[in-house]
Amino acid sequence: MTGLRISLLQQPLVWQDPAANRAHFEDLLAPLARRTDLVVLPETFTTGFSMQAETLGEPAGGPTTAWLTHLAASLDAVITGSVITEDGGRYYNRLLWALPCGALRHYDKRHLFRMGHEHEHFTPGREAWSVLWRGLRVCPLVCYDLRFPVFSRRRAGLEYDLLLYVANWPAARADAWRQLLRARAIENQAYVVGVNRVGADAHGVAHSGDSAAIDFLGRTLAQAGDAPAILNVELDRAPLETYRQKFPAHLDADRFTLEP
Repeated sequence: MTGLRISLLQQPLVWQDPAANRAHFEDLLAPLARRTDLVVLPETFTTGFSMQAETLGEPAGGPTTAWLTHLAASLDAVITGSVITEDGGRYYNRLLWALPCGALRHYDKRHLFRMGHEHEHFTPGREAWSVLWRGLRVCPLVCYDLRFPVFSRRRAGLEYDLLLYVANWPAARADAWRQLLRARAIENQAYVVGVNRVGADAHGVAHSGDSAAIDFLGRTLAQAGDAPAILNVELDRAPLETYRQKFPAHLDADRFTLEP
């Protein structure tokens, strides 16, 4: 193995039924044991994109956290995806990053989807982070964050090789999803992986999937259509580093600071 093996799980979600969704994903994950390094699930993969935060919010360290931690150990892989989470009396669209050693990190979605009233039910996160995992530095973000290139920008203090988005991105804006994934890859000279759900939610909102892995030139390495799928792709850091050295556009990037 020379690169990071990633499994993208593009699947439908059972509306507001965490136990059913966990069982479905667990069945899909079992054959991946020791055959992958990073498993990526969609945004709010236990419930769908529901605004019933007060009803569905799991406590930090709740049942889905325990489930992810157990599976990460059994697969010998990181598992990530976002979950509606209650923490300190507030609700977050929280991406969980479960490592096989039992450790856990999280990122709270910064950009809340105003048009879906997400900002009325959830508290925004503050800072993105990156982590080194089996040879690649990974920065995980959530859905609507994709539309904000400044926040996603590779910069001092946020260096990465792979920019990762988990999503419940509606089919009505599928063209934007496909184009923005490529834009983030090209402008940041980084790999980009986006994992979206498929199927309609309880409000009749359709999701067309289009999960993909994109290289640093904006070329498609793997892409799903609009049906349930598991994509497996291996990303190698060596060609990325070679390209950055030959075409160091990042050295001319504008410097900036982000407001809290």
